[in-house]
Amino acid sequence: VQLQASGGGLVQAGGSLRLSCVASGRTVYTYFMAWFRQAPGKEREFVAGINWSGSITNYLDSVKGRFTISRDNAKNTRYLQMNSLKPEDTAVYFCAAVRYVVGGTYHLAESYDTWGQGTQVTVSS
Repeated sequence: VQLQASGGGLVQAGGSLRLSCVASGRTVYTYFMAWFRQAPGKEREFVAGINWSGSITNYLDSVKGRFTISRDNAKNTRYLQMNSLKPEDTAVYFCAAVRYVVGGTYHLAESYDTWGQGTQVTVSS
């Protein structure tokens, strides 16, 4: 499985961006997918995750109500719609995938074995 992330950019506070992550691979639609982010000098943190059917989603508390993760399995694409962006959302965003995630560990970077390249999101105040 290979992941290709895109959609980052520079936006003013309060604005919106939509990140996309295109996955290649025969059975990638069955994978649990997630978005992480890493700001300079900080550890990579979980932002949002979604199971293969889209029936289960998880979010970092600070993005709940502002970010929405979704997936289109027909297009092998996952999205992160980010609204009401804040300067503290500035980071490099990564998409990640794993075939099976053990319950309660979906927020750990080490739970994922496939990563895309990052896409920079910069929110100006």
